[in-house]
Amino acid sequence: MTDNITPNQDPAPAHDPAKGAVVLEVRDLSVDFGVDKKWVPAAIGLNYEVRAGEVLAIVGESGSGKSASSMALLGLLPSNSRVSGSVRLSGKELLGANAANIREVRGKDVAVIFQEPMTALNPVYTVGAQIVETVRLHNEVSPAQAKERALRMLELVELPDPEKAFRSYPHQLSGGQRQRAMIAQSLSCDPKLLIADEPTTALDVTVQAEILDLMRNLRNKLDSAIVLITHDMGVVADLADRIAVMRQGLIVETGTAEQVFRNPRHEYTQALLAAVPHLGQGGAEAGEEVDVTAALAAATHAELESVDPEELVRRERENAAALAAAAAAERPQGEPVLELTDVAIEYPKQGRVPAFRAVEGANLMIYPGQVVGLVGESGSGKTTIGRAAVGLLPVAAGTMRVVGQDISAAKKNGKQLHQVRRHIGMVFQDPSSSLNPRLPIGESIGEPMFLAGEAKGSGLQKRIEALLDQVELPRSYRNRYPHELSGGQKQRVGIARALSLKPKLMVADEPTSALDVSVQAKVLELFQNLQKDLGFACLFVTHDLAVVDVLADRICVMQRGRIVEQGTRDQILRNPQVPYTQRLLAAVPLPDPEKQRERRELRAQLLASGVE
Repeated sequence: MTDNITPNQDPAPAHDPAKGAVVLEVRDLSVDFGVDKKWVPAAIGLNYEVRAGEVLAIVGESGSGKSASSMALLGLLPSNSRVSGSVRLSGKELLGANAANIREVRGKDVAVIFQEPMTALNPVYTVGAQIVETVRLHNEVSPAQAKERALRMLELVELPDPEKAFRSYPHQLSGGQRQRAMIAQSLSCDPKLLIADEPTTALDVTVQAEILDLMRNLRNKLDSAIVLITHDMGVVADLADRIAVMRQGLIVETGTAEQVFRNPRHEYTQALLAAVPHLGQGGAEAGEEVDVTAALAAATHAELESVDPEELVRRERENAAALAAAAAAERPQGEPVLELTDVAIEYPKQGRVPAFRAVEGANLMIYPGQVVGLVGESGSGKTTIGRAAVGLLPVAAGTMRVVGQDISAAKKNGKQLHQVRRHIGMVFQDPSSSLNPRLPIGESIGEPMFLAGEAKGSGLQKRIEALLDQVELPRSYRNRYPHELSGGQKQRVGIARALSLKPKLMVADEPTSALDVSVQAKVLELFQNLQKDLGFACLFVTHDLAVVDVLADRICVMQRGRIVEQGTRDQILRNPQVPYTQRLLAAVPLPDPEKQRERRELRAQLLASGVE
């Protein structure tokens, strides 16, 4: 810790007339959890305040105490916890209040936007019913009045069809729509304080940008105080007025967003900002980063005029064909590991639900040792291509060749598909759900080798130890269960398992989206090193363009089931030709408040120009 910073001290500057009154005042807040008959601290002596109309971002890695301390404000911690200190909401003390008073505060005066709306919303009730329930719980209104209020809130969060959203169940909405619905529910009782716990982590960049715009507009309209809990420094730069940096239960640095980003004083804050991947890093030479916003502005200048939609479609097709021809001309030596030729992929008919074609006319090649990033919005078809590459979805038209074998009709030949899968490894988005919770991680890593007959007995144990060494985990971890590991450690186990059969092709589906920035940086570095050492080809599916910038040799951009642009990393990220790619890049938040404002203005111009 640097000498000029005192932990946990929020200087609480003199009241600024331009800002509202203090809504939340936290003093000496400590949270402990009882584990094995000992008290383990999660938050230690926290001090901060939030004013009306202000956004305070609490940032830090998993385990730093940011979520635990925020949930303590509302008494949402498990029974093995203890909380001390003072939490005052508009001057009223919350800690020590009886359960009935706390229930009255929840939802009415303080609302929470959770990270994953699918688990926060009740799947057996419609969105409208859940908002109506919240409104009637805290207000003496009729069902008709509550419905009117719910529809008004769904309209406020800019859902395209509020009536339809009101009648829909959570699973019938997209990720971004579910998040908007949960925000509508949170705001339905006009809370004084809004706690947003990782509100955009699971969203793709364009939806994330829309949710951030929405939260900024709502903050201005409703004048609510907002506590933003996140590890995404781009989101912080876009939305926050002030920042509190947490590490190991302590606030190690506070300040305005400009102060913390421009001149981080604590070494941990400096390391946290240095670990953030951002556009421009991948093309850096001699330590200089590429100014992507300037390059993007230049590339999109001509597109800001009104362009006929049919002309845009024609141009996109011509561009895709030209890039495909260029790719064919510069093919590396050897046979491609993955080759798609005019591929269409569809989800089969299920009961009364007709078959749905998710990908059409896809052309893509990956050669040995090459990393190809597949990017696009949710629903664009990128994960569908990844699933088809490992034989989990049938190819409806065209040809798909994996490690030299045509698997287009492999569903009819299970033996062929089984043989092909021995050469494919897959890393999933959520390591917690992809590992068997009942198996020690050593068994999870060794299971593919055992089932394939590659190794058994002492030979299998040696292979497991070698894989743990490769992913830089202690060999002693082989006897631990998944719940005993952190998110980054579980993802390392997932990578080790995917590497166990020495694959020629690795399909990585959003492998770092759920990780902290510092953990993400370590996992990406590990992935890069393994890819260089082992030389496997990789299809890297992601919505994080900054990650692709660091990893990929080539990039394919997908929109509505079609590959609309592909080329080298520099061609796509520094000089995008297709308006959709330009809009995608403009939606990526930058970890710099000033540059983020420029990027936001550029995105607004693109949207105003009618780019779809």
